[in-house]
Amino acid sequence: MVATILFGAMFMTRRRNFRIFGKRNEQRSYLETADSNGSSDRLLDYDTNEAAAFEDIISTSRYPPKNRDCCGMVLPMPNTSRFRNNLHSRILQRFPFLIEMFYWIINYAFYRFTSIASQRIFAKTGIWNVAQDHGIAVLSAEQFSWLSFLFPIHERDVQQWFMRDHQDALTVLNKAYALIHIPGTVGFICWYYYVAPSFDTFAIARRTLTLTNFCAFITFIFYPCMPPRLLPAEYGFLDTVRHDDAQSVWMSGKYVNTLAAMPSMHFGYAFCIGMTLIYHSGIFRRTLEPGEVRKGTFWKIFYITLGFAYPSFILTTIVATANHYFMDAMVATFFVFFSFGCNKVFYWFIPLEDLFLYAIRAEKPIPSTGDRFKI
Repeated sequence: MVATILFGAMFMTRRRNFRIFGKRNEQRSYLETADSNGSSDRLLDYDTNEAAAFEDIISTSRYPPKNRDCCGMVLPMPNTSRFRNNLHSRILQRFPFLIEMFYWIINYAFYRFTSIASQRIFAKTGIWNVAQDHGIAVLSAEQFSWLSFLFPIHERDVQQWFMRDHQDALTVLNKAYALIHIPGTVGFICWYYYVAPSFDTFAIARRTLTLTNFCAFITFIFYPCMPPRLLPAEYGFLDTVRHDDAQSVWMSGKYVNTLAAMPSMHFGYAFCIGMTLIYHSGIFRRTLEPGEVRKGTFWKIFYITLGFAYPSFILTTIVATANHYFMDAMVATFFVFFSFGCNKVFYWFIPLEDLFLYAIRAEKPIPSTGDRFKI
């Protein structure tokens, strides 16, 4: 399912006016291309104050270095435009979404690392016992601490309400929990890469999701937390997803961290997606981006409704299926706002991207996001 979504998006977002095996002079270097909105070259400007220090290099080299102004330092990075005619560079130029696919492979690698690292850290005390204590602590904080006024409804009451009188609805929620999270998020990334008015706008959403991921991953490592469904029976929770035989590949196997309830990335993703949909509706924006058209009433209502309904549905799902606590969703919401405010922290990694591209002899492609507005 995920592979179909990703490769479908790769095809839909291909650069239609570029041919991999066309004439070499058809592809111009990124540095010479006016249509270069969104490449990392725009994110960290060439340094102007200390450009004189590299004047000799620039005057004698056909491919002058990229002088990255990063963290107060000027870093001369290799210019990868010399590799623009290499076969893999031309493939990337034809299918620029491949770069986004690569970024999410890195995300998954870090997620896989969280389970390994956490098990090593808590090897002596036993990660299962630690995670159980943390889960019980979250429940106690919600019900008996000074924060209890934020949680007037208890998770167990929500699950029992569905189990008593709305079992068909609970079956739907079980299936949704097992199947929507990863394919839905991947599908959103693919969709927004295509429909966003500019790559800069898309990149803000992608960086926010990515930084939210990393904040959650750090929490997974140092605060393993058992979901309600795995707590001892006296706490009154039932593992409805397995009881309903609704498990998917995203919930089992050695590649899944089952003790990562805090925060809820199900809700973190959903909240970020919901806020992006509300922004995309344009209803709260006085000005639009170049080429963007004001949406009609139907589409405004559609995006606003979906923007609120999707995270609300996911919140209901994660609580009713006893996979997360309300506090998990609250912390995830905080991480989304924090990540939105700090998403430019990823600019620091652009010099590493330059070195990586140089090592593989490739030039970063020009994103195709927003191209449909220029037709």
